[in-house]
Amino acid sequence: MSLDGPANEPIRPQRREKSEGWWGTRHTVTFMLFLGMANAYIMRTNMSVAIVAMVNHTGLLMLNSNSTDNKTDTRHSTSLPDGNYVWESDVQGHILGSFFYGYVLTQIPVGILSKKYGAIKFLGYGMLINSIFGFLVPFAADWGYVWLIIVRFIQGLGEGPSVPCTHVLLSKWIPVEERSRMGSFAYAGAQFGTVIAMPISGWLSASLIGWPSIFYIFGAIGTLWSIAFLAITYEDPGCHPGIHPVERKYIQRSIWGTTHNLNKKTIRIRRETELEDITIPWMSIFTSLPFWAILIANSGHNYGYDMLMTELPTYMKQILHFNIQANGVLSALPYLAMWFLSVGMSYIADGLLRRGCSLTIVRKSFNTIGLFGPAIALFAAGYTGCYRWLTVSLLTIAMGLNGGIYSGFKVNHLDISPRFAGILMAFTNCAANVAGLLGPMITGYIIKGEPTEENWRIVFTTASLVYVISAIFFAIFASGIRQKWDSEDKVETTKTETVELSIKE
Repeated sequence: MSLDGPANEPIRPQRREKSEGWWGTRHTVTFMLFLGMANAYIMRTNMSVAIVAMVNHTGLLMLNSNSTDNKTDTRHSTSLPDGNYVWESDVQGHILGSFFYGYVLTQIPVGILSKKYGAIKFLGYGMLINSIFGFLVPFAADWGYVWLIIVRFIQGLGEGPSVPCTHVLLSKWIPVEERSRMGSFAYAGAQFGTVIAMPISGWLSASLIGWPSIFYIFGAIGTLWSIAFLAITYEDPGCHPGIHPVERKYIQRSIWGTTHNLNKKTIRIRRETELEDITIPWMSIFTSLPFWAILIANSGHNYGYDMLMTELPTYMKQILHFNIQANGVLSALPYLAMWFLSVGMSYIADGLLRRGCSLTIVRKSFNTIGLFGPAIALFAAGYTGCYRWLTVSLLTIAMGLNGGIYSGFKVNHLDISPRFAGILMAFTNCAANVAGLLGPMITGYIIKGEPTEENWRIVFTTASLVYVISAIFFAIFASGIRQKWDSEDKVETTKTETVELSIKE
């Protein structure tokens, strides 16, 4: 797709030019982003399992005995070890949500700054801060829950750049015809991290070394990834010293287009430098229905996703009464299903595009699967609480089908605005995480003192309704066509660079 072409021209797959070998530099970048997303979600989900081991459940039962003796379901009861902290469900909700307070604050500033200064350092150093403060979680818990909230808030600040910066790098590294599967693979790291974090966290919590080891071990892993990422990853193909010239040409031609000098047999690739001064079309962005379709879909998805991610271990304990080891494993099953299905559906999506299907139809179709599927399954799960394995199966189906969003709204930013994809993601993900904040907070207040099947049914039904509304809005207003306000003639640059690459033909 030429950047100079019509702004409303649909994206068409182009003839693929491979670099030497089956593995290119873009695959290494995507794999590092996959690992980065895995680390990010490990650091945000490990608290969900750890808090089950941290809380003194016997103390809470005694505290709420007057209101819960006749209401709490005790079927399938198992004895659970008690932790040191008597935190009510609303306090637990604030602890679980505090990470997202910080996470939301850095989304938009980093999305804008990464356009000018690049995404590598924001992502690498942000994750380093997140990992280092992970070591402080056990100490902060002993100091008091307010200190724990502060530490988790700072971790959220560090992780805030992860999604917008990942989108910026994908927009520079991934050819149009590989966007669904490569983007899905990178973001599938979220499910991989969750699948790793929950069972291992459950095992560590029940082991002799206890729940603090969760934060020490994963903090060390995150620190190592941050160092490796900063050392081997580059901002774009034009500045990578080791990329094969044919692969560079293939990526740049697919994303930005090229002009040819037939006499010199060279390809001239104009790319924006980090010193670029651009005019961002704010008014056009905020009056664009396709942009709002992504924002609404992202927000609806995050409400349900973050509610389940943070509260599912608690539900497994309070209603289904699984022990801590089983809790971690079974809480991870839905995300394992989402991981596999998201990758599988992304290959189907790219296959449909190669066969000439409309990009708009593909995005809307997979997004509908990704949001309506969980809505139906969650609604049904609200009425099966006493049947443990049926409930687990429904929750697994819900999250598995949710994988369709990675070929839906998640990569749709790149379709409608490859130039400002990182900025769009910053705004939509910021709004989404505000919605995500509400999930655990609302859940905490609904079940406070009364963790009954009826109250959990309200939690699931609310999430189901949010999914449905956001799915309908996206199906009506979304688009796969690059928007007019993203075209090159709307952008003013003070410095560009022409890179001439001699290509043997």
